[in-house]
Amino acid sequence: MRTTEPLRIDAQRRRLIKAAAATVAVSAGSTLAFPALAQAKPFAGVKLRGAAYQHGFFNILRKYIPEFEAQTGMMVDLQLSAFPVYNQQADLELSSGGSAWDFCNVTFILAARWVAAGLLANLDDFSNDRKLTPASWNPDDFVKGAQLPYLDKAGKTFGYSWEGGAMLMGISRTDLMKKRGVEAPRTFDELMKVCDAVNGQDGGSGPVTGFVSSNLHHWFLPPYIQGYGGDLFVNPPTDIKPALDTPASIEATAFYTTLLSKYGPQGVLGYTEDQARAALISGRSNIFIHSSSWVTAMLTSPDSKVKDTARVMRMPAGPKGDFPAANSQGLGIPKNAKNKEAAWEFIKWTLSPELTARIVKDTGHPSICRRSVIESAEYKRINTVNGQDIGKLYLEVLDMPSKTHNYMAYRTVKEFPLIGDVVNKAVERVVSGQMPPAESMKSAQEAALGSLRRAGAKV
Repeated sequence: MRTTEPLRIDAQRRRLIKAAAATVAVSAGSTLAFPALAQAKPFAGVKLRGAAYQHGFFNILRKYIPEFEAQTGMMVDLQLSAFPVYNQQADLELSSGGSAWDFCNVTFILAARWVAAGLLANLDDFSNDRKLTPASWNPDDFVKGAQLPYLDKAGKTFGYSWEGGAMLMGISRTDLMKKRGVEAPRTFDELMKVCDAVNGQDGGSGPVTGFVSSNLHHWFLPPYIQGYGGDLFVNPPTDIKPALDTPASIEATAFYTTLLSKYGPQGVLGYTEDQARAALISGRSNIFIHSSSWVTAMLTSPDSKVKDTARVMRMPAGPKGDFPAANSQGLGIPKNAKNKEAAWEFIKWTLSPELTARIVKDTGHPSICRRSVIESAEYKRINTVNGQDIGKLYLEVLDMPSKTHNYMAYRTVKEFPLIGDVVNKAVERVVSGQMPPAESMKSAQEAALGSLRRAGAKV
């Protein structure tokens, strides 16, 4: 028995794996087939360890991981933690040269720092190797604008984007706008006029505010600064001297803080993203400008009370141009990972066109970064709501930083988190009445210079 029992168990295991593979083969007959792996169980016995932050995408992915494990023979240990906690853990793990993780999330705001410091593996070595990656995987299919944070100066790739964020404008109460005789705003000036027209109007269960936002001012303010012709740095990413006290930055801060203080709900400085979203989908606030996944809830959430009056469109443009914020999150491999090829197999599978399309079909998850799937008929069918092609708007904005100049370069500067904190405080001072915009931004400039110099940056 001692010699035959292991053989019998192994035979049973092979039959189970064969049955699982047959199930996958059946689904491969459709256009949304499960991706085929390069070879059968090349990583049997490998325990793959990875980490990321808590996000709906990874909750979806976990439902498919058992199929990947069955095909490859490896086990996947995916650790998720809160966004700030993960970033602290990842920064420490990577900067210390640790090898505890085989793959990890490459956080947008930290990507430039990690890439510049050589903390991640060059993924071109895997994606361009035909023994490891079929040509059909097609790295060029990823939306170029979403890939910019994960490229070094030579154009080498250190991450592939799994999540895209495209800033759009959600309007919840077009019925009130019609009564007040105002159209959907397409410029900054029109935005202010619409907020003024709607603010304080009776929404049926109380007065409606013209505008709402959350406390992530380092994300919301820059598009206004750029719309007035400025930037957070003089010329990012090469010249990172802060540019917070320029006329453009001061004018933008005055504009944005007016939206918050005059047309926002009481206590808006303390609003989280969830609170701002709730105000929008309940119809208590008319306009929320944020990443598409936050504002499209007006049309898709079962809790929305404004589906019949909601509209999603591009963020209004400033007098000096149109610069809606766009970002992404990527998956990468730490430089000192122990199982790099196994990690690539997981990333390749996770971000394959086949699984991406399958996830869209099964769950409706919209914020993907493969152009071929975004432009597919299935994606358009799922993401056309009330006649609004949300996918088209999402793709336009996500790719905009690659069309002319990368106006999102400020956010890939490795010292950006220091500037982000300064910007948040500057906005809070103005909205709370502690300082006028010019004084607050001058103070912010001095604080930013001090923070950068203490961090060793040349400014």
